[in-house]
Amino acid sequence: MDSSNKIIFIAELIGTFVLVVGATGSIVYDEMLGGIYGIGFIAAGHFVALAIAVYAFGKYSMAHFNPAVTIAFFITRHVRGEQLPIYFVAQAVGAFLGSIFVLFVIGDYAKLGTNAPDLTHDLGTVFGYEVIASIFLMGTIYIVIHFKRLVTLTGIAIGGIIAIDVLLFGEISGASMNPIRSLAPAIISGTPSDLWLYWTTPFIGTIIVAAIYKALSRREKNTSSH
Repeated sequence: MDSSNKIIFIAELIGTFVLVVGATGSIVYDEMLGGIYGIGFIAAGHFVALAIAVYAFGKYSMAHFNPAVTIAFFITRHVRGEQLPIYFVAQAVGAFLGSIFVLFVIGDYAKLGTNAPDLTHDLGTVFGYEVIASIFLMGTIYIVIHFKRLVTLTGIAIGGIIAIDVLLFGEISGASMNPIRSLAPAIISGTPSDLWLYWTTPFIGTIIVAAIYKALSRREKNTSSH
């Protein structure tokens, strides 16, 4: 592994660790206190974790911290095929270390922050909300990387859209948007039954946005060449 890929690996590992600790740790901490803070506190935990991780590591790895984002960036050629294992392994290691940290430092509450849908809602609604949440996330990411003048707002924008998704959809569908963030606490807490949902919808959402972005970029390139 060359030095640039080592930097990507380290950045993705630590960034995903920070994301999982902030996202799941806020859920676990709130449950430990009897749920006194609620969804607003959990959304804030997501926002702070993402903003910190993006600003700290974005210049090194583009701050994916999410295999569904990595796949989208592969489709739009922001990432090379040979780099995919580097991203995926780093994200997995970071996520599992994050869940282990939450377990031993905060406590064994709320299934370690495992995503779970509210099954009083029909499955189609839950599935649709998770796809929409992932579309919002990936759309925001492409906007901030496409318009260079927005670079200083990257962490706030990405952390913000995730917090909004959590506020809008978290209590209904779980608001994962991230397969590896869902996998680690589910496996460590022994509650993997909903993983099928969180290992399909994020990829569907990000791939839809990647396809749109690629088509628009091609059209923009063709227009400017004439």
